[in-house]
Amino acid sequence: MAAMEREKIIRDNYPVERLPEDLRAGLDAGARVKVTVEGPASGLDSFRARVRELQNAGLLKVETLEETTRRTRALRDEWDR
Repeated sequence: MAAMEREKIIRDNYPVERLPEDLRAGLDAGARVKVTVEGPASGLDSFRARVRELQNAGLLKVETLEETTRRTRALRDEWDR
């Protein structure tokens, strides 16, 4: 299985005074910085990533509504014969 996708938030030109105290240490008070925060993707994003992995591996086929309708009608026509 591929590595879990991560959500990434990036803020350029972020004011140092808005950072938590432990992150401000050693930075000039009026400075502006680039902040990058990474964390696990949301549940829905993780689900979508897993579906893509299964599709790419050929283990899952997602049909469109039209494909499903066509397949269902073909089966029904077989039963009616």
